[in-house]
Amino acid sequence: MLFFLIINILYALFNLVLVFTWLKMSREKISNTSERNTKLTVIIPVRNEEANIVKLLEDLDNQNYPFDYFEVIIANDGSTDNTENVILEFQEKAKYTLKLLNIFDDKSASPKKRAIQKSIEISSGELIITTDGDCRVSGNWLVSIEQIFKTTNAKLVSSPVSFINEESFWNSAQIIEFASLIGSGACAMYLKKPNMCNGANIAYTREVFEEVGGFSGNEHLASGDDEFLMHKIAQKYPDKVVFNADKQVIVLTNAQPDWQHFYQQRRRWASKWKYYKNWKVSALAIFIFIVNLGVIWSLFTLNYTNLLLKFSFEFVFLSLVISFLGHRDKIKYIPIVQIFYPFYVVFFGLIAQGKGYTWKGRKLS
Repeated sequence: MLFFLIINILYALFNLVLVFTWLKMSREKISNTSERNTKLTVIIPVRNEEANIVKLLEDLDNQNYPFDYFEVIIANDGSTDNTENVILEFQEKAKYTLKLLNIFDDKSASPKKRAIQKSIEISSGELIITTDGDCRVSGNWLVSIEQIFKTTNAKLVSSPVSFINEESFWNSAQIIEFASLIGSGACAMYLKKPNMCNGANIAYTREVFEEVGGFSGNEHLASGDDEFLMHKIAQKYPDKVVFNADKQVIVLTNAQPDWQHFYQQRRRWASKWKYYKNWKVSALAIFIFIVNLGVIWSLFTLNYTNLLLKFSFEFVFLSLVISFLGHRDKIKYIPIVQIFYPFYVVFFGLIAQGKGYTWKGRKLS
């Protein structure tokens, strides 16, 4: 079918642009300053994270950043396990200022946005940095983020996120799929066309958060605490949304343990696509959907030309991003994931038109 052939040619060119953009971006070095004197606030919204939160707090205890210059606020969002007591116990020995903000379930449509907003209200940092309670960070995490703000004068910095490496195909498939999102989002920022970021590793100035009205305008949406805010900032400052291509700033988190959890997470992510106000972002999402729909058609009709166009430059791009994220051993699984990925995109693209999903023990819409 000529239509899908044209679409795949465009997609091949799209990936070729991504490859050259990634290579150029990764070769650029951000100069550092000797001073580490910006006041930072790290905000960690949590719900039922007693098994994970201490590891992250210990990582923050090992930061190569002056402890007097950063604070950590944990927004405990109605946890029903022992999360609160675990945090209070660590609070007594933390090297940095550690605040616990207990938020009781008030049936908010967007619990995570509410948790971040309330945390910002009691914070004192010039820069707001967010991550999740099940994440791990390196010792130079805060240093890298502070330095890129200083040297680029950015308003928002998005940094890479990946999954903790495990020896299973399920883990490998998630690492590859997620790398495609991180990589393409990074290239879009470098080209001054930001479209995606991840709330597990973003930072923005308090000033710009207040200037754009924070999360106002999308409080009714459970997802999108990261991307909708980034879109608002990019609308005013398109050249001040920056990706931090520093391996030391990669945040690691756990992949979803099974299909049920994966389904709920991806449905949550997909639920925000139809609410994008930037037509270019929406158009890109539709284009990717059509590309993958074409791959399914090509698989059933054995159209090898279309498949070659789809998979070739995509493979090169994914290999570059996965290597950067420290998962070179996963490259061999890319062709397998490329076969299944179109079915995944089409499935979630269609199911995103519905409403409702379950996350952290809550039913949200």
